[in-house]
Amino acid sequence: MFGEAIAGISNTDELLDSGLETALYTPTEYRIKWTTLQWEAEEAYKLRRAVFCIEQGIFVGDDRDEIDERAQQLVAVSCIAGMPEQVVGTVRIHQEEPGVWFGSRLAVHAAFRRHSKIGATLIRLAVTSAHALGCHTFLAHVQSQNVPLFRALHWDALSQEMLLGRSHHLMQAQLDHYPPCTSPRSGFVTQSRSTS
Repeated sequence: MFGEAIAGISNTDELLDSGLETALYTPTEYRIKWTTLQWEAEEAYKLRRAVFCIEQGIFVGDDRDEIDERAQQLVAVSCIAGMPEQVVGTVRIHQEEPGVWFGSRLAVHAAFRRHSKIGATLIRLAVTSAHALGCHTFLAHVQSQNVPLFRALHWDALSQEMLLGRSHHLMQAQLDHYPPCTSPRSGFVTQSRSTS
């Protein structure tokens, strides 16, 4: 599941109870990169639990599985004055067979889902970094409500199926729109939008 947690929560009390409280500040930028530090990995797993276990109720207790043992995790880190502050988004990628890669567990913190295209930039780094590692096919199971976003990002829907009780589409990235990124540990920076 790749595009699972992009839409917002409708119940504010539920949001506050889940630990996904709204941001009290506006970061200057977001760094989207491969996880390189232990605190980033720990915070990414906490974010996944908050989104997939508490908010969406897809899993009970924890969403980790055997794929985590071989996956590369990516994070979006908010920065204040250029200093990393908080993991606000995550996704993982893994190679299923030579040249065939999958993205899954895309999650963006509820308070940051409308900021600076965090989800789209996580998707871009996921695909471009796999492309640099020899990917010729990049796939993901995308929750149906997120299919329009992925189509706008140059993905094709291959089929529709039910996964974990939810409607998903198996989608494939158009790799010609995702040139290889050979520096995924430093990744991309996206600036915070001006509110004026």
